[in-house]
Amino acid sequence: MKPGNPLKLLSEVRDLQVVDSEERNCGICDDIELEGAPGGQLKIAALLVGPGAYAKRLPKWAGSLIATIAGRSAVRVPWATVEKISGRIFLTEPGAELGLRRVEDRWSKRLKRMPFS
Repeated sequence: MKPGNPLKLLSEVRDLQVVDSEERNCGICDDIELEGAPGGQLKIAALLVGPGAYAKRLPKWAGSLIATIAGRSAVRVPWATVEKISGRIFLTEPGAELGLRRVEDRWSKRLKRMPFS
């Protein structure tokens, strides 16, 4: 699939792994931002990635737990940065430039500091 082709948004885009131009996993597409006026054409404006984007999809207790662990942030990834969709969403830019991987990098640093036996 390419960004200009028709999509079934919920089944073909939401909940897919997002991969940046450096081939790093950058999270999951948690929601989709649309733009358009009533009676006009509806277009995808951005993908929303991060725990703050899917809080509405969870029961309140689960959303609170996730927010405690991962935070409430969501990153808006412009649709123009989507290169292709084929089982995963591939981006044309590094995730760090888009504000992605913050939660993953923070937890990675914490885990490296933890003493495991």
